[in-house]
Amino acid sequence: MTPKNRTRTDCATGNNDKMSREQVPLHVPTTISNTRAYQPYKNDSLFEHATWVYAFCREHLFRDDTKRIITALWPEGRPAPGTTLIELGCGPGFYSCRLGERFRDMLVTGADRSAKQVQWAIERAEALHLNNCCFKRINALKLSCPDAAFDVVLASRLLTILPEQAGVIAEMYRVLKPGGRCFVAEPRYAFWASIPLLAMWLLVGLSPSENGYREPYKATVFSADAFTNLFPSQPWKNIRTWQDGRYQYALCEKGLATDSATNEKRSPRC
Repeated sequence: MTPKNRTRTDCATGNNDKMSREQVPLHVPTTISNTRAYQPYKNDSLFEHATWVYAFCREHLFRDDTKRIITALWPEGRPAPGTTLIELGCGPGFYSCRLGERFRDMLVTGADRSAKQVQWAIERAEALHLNNCCFKRINALKLSCPDAAFDVVLASRLLTILPEQAGVIAEMYRVLKPGGRCFVAEPRYAFWASIPLLAMWLLVGLSPSENGYREPYKATVFSADAFTNLFPSQPWKNIRTWQDGRYQYALCEKGLATDSATNEKRSPRC
């Protein structure tokens, strides 16, 4: 039993023993075309040293897509009781807590590789007296939860800072249950997408790290075609992408077990 008014510290799916609290390192760092190369995992993170800056941007500068998420994932207005959702790159827990507060019978897991962002999210959930949310320090490129663990995967502004987008999307597909859906939101313009990175770089410049920081100066953004082309690397049953102002979105549905088996034979994973 979860104590009253306490945030859950176990995984919403009951797979807590399989969900490592520590982030799994990236074994093969890659690079992106940017003014700064992506750095190995062992280097420091801006999100650890400028936690409040990103939290402020998430709270006051970024678009709030809560209503869009609900409309896209649950056209009837609410998830079924017991629905399990994982948010990748949850940061300070903005969406995890918003959804957990609105739908108390849904189980929410927030995952982020930054320990301080996860702590911020835990404190946010505790302040809201949410016992249907838990938060884990996990690398989105190598999730430690088992296959087919969640009904919904949510990711907002995650692909802007990760160089291995195909790996993240593969993990989204893997952890979704048959019939599950994922919702992805990404900014369309580099200037607006890079504001939090630039702000954090300015702050940490006052006390630079000896190891350097792994995040780039500039966020990665995608054209409409490039964004759409990210998702067919997995055998989704349905893929829908659209644009709305400064953001673009994707809603992908995983086929049922029989559909997935058929699709995988036709379109094997890359």
